[in-house]
Formats: sequence, structure tokens, C-alpha cells
Amino acid sequence: MTTLAVPTVLDQIKALAHEIRYDLIRHLAHGERCVCDLEALLEFPQSKVSYHLGILKEADLVRAEQRGKNMYYTLRRDQLFHLGGGLLTEIFADVSPLTHQTESIC
Repeated sequence: MTTLAVPTVLDQIKALAHEIRYDLIRHLAHGERCVCDLEALLEFPQSKVSYHLGILKEADLVRAEQRGKNMYYTLRRDQLFHLGGGLLTEIFADVSPLTHQTESIC
């Protein structure tokens, strides 16, 4: 069994940056959905919807559960809520304190 790397903040942002995946997240924000429901909502074939859901799953933004022949997806709300804070933490992690300058450096 291979261990997958934990998705970084950048991985998650990249996953959300695609229009189809962003729409999937918006639909899943209203609750659990079957792939067939998402196909109808987005008007895309099952293969395209499943491909993009796979990327969101790899980014740890959605959870999948198979019931019979159908796959159901749920939004990982905790990951989305932590994403904003994680992004700010990474952006401001290496910010040096401002120092007084007597002359302009421009």
C-alpha cells in the first residue's frame, strides 16, 4: 500500500481553481450528492464529472462513499475552513519585520 502525501494549501487551491471543480464544490455545499445528480446539475458526462471529483478527492476536499453501484460525494467542510487560515499562514510565514530606512531604495 502506498502512502499518499498530504495535500498542501497550494494543491487545494489548484484543485479549486478549475471552473468545473469550483461548481462541484458549490453543489456539494448543499449536501451529499450522487455522481448521477452532479451529472444532471452540470450537464456533463459521468466520466468528466468523476475525473474532476477524483482531483477534489486527492486534494482532500471531498469524501466518497460507494453504495451499491452509485458513488456519493460529501464536501470536507473542515478542509475548506482550514484552507483560508493555511493560505494566510503560508503567505505571511517568511515576512521580515519592517526596518527603518533613512533613504529610499527606489
